[in-house]
This record gives sequence, structure tokens and C-alpha cells, in this order.
Amino acid sequence: MAGEQVSARVDSWIWSVRLTRTRSIASDACRGGHVRVNGVRVKPAHAVRAGDEIRLRHEGRERIVVVSRIITKRVGAAVAAECYVDKSPPPPPREETVTVAVRSRGAGRPTKRERRSIDRLLGRRE
Repeated sequence: MAGEQVSARVDSWIWSVRLTRTRSIASDACRGGHVRVNGVRVKPAHAVRAGDEIRLRHEGRERIVVVSRIITKRVGAAVAAECYVDKSPPPPPREETVTVAVRSRGAGRPTKRERRSIDRLLGRRE
């Protein structure tokens, strides 16, 4: 293709191929040390090229992708999937995920009885 880019910022590329919802989330992940390019922690402005392996820890799982095409504009999911080779381990089954006690918004603080039932649910006390 004429005019195809050779490199792009890693945070921009991660956002463009839909590994994160926003570019600022991708930048924060880089600054927090959750993004590695070829095994090295990188800053958001690090240049990424075709053939690089990117490891991203996001939302409780690790994504491992190999860059096959460089893009900087966000594209549809079908086009984004063509820009990398996914080598991530499969996500854990839904029944293995931890259940989180959720209270409705505006319900106030839990009563003593509700706290005891939450503690029983989470296995904190007998």
C-alpha cells in the first residue's frame, strides 16, 4: 500500500486495534508498567513496528499480540483483527471468575444483618 506507516505510538496502536476502550486507558496502562513490547516495559510514546510482540495486562487478563500491520486511526473490529495475530491464552471460564457483592446505588450503608450476610458470602467469617 502506498503511504503505509512504518511505526506508530504504542498507546495509539493499542487503542486503534481495540485492545482498550480509550487511548487514555492505553496510556495509563503504559505508564503503570502493564505494557511490554518484546519483553521490555515501555512508555506511551514508544514506537511499535510490524513484527513486535506486545503484552498488555488489562481487565484482569493478559493479552499477547504480534503486530502485523500499523494503524493510528481507530477502525472497525473486523479490520482491527487483521492488524495483529492474537497469541493470548483463552479467558478463564465464567464460573471461575470471582463473584463480587453488588449493592444498588443509593442504598446507603449496609445494616449489621446485611454486613454479616455479605461476610458469609465472601467467606470472611463463620
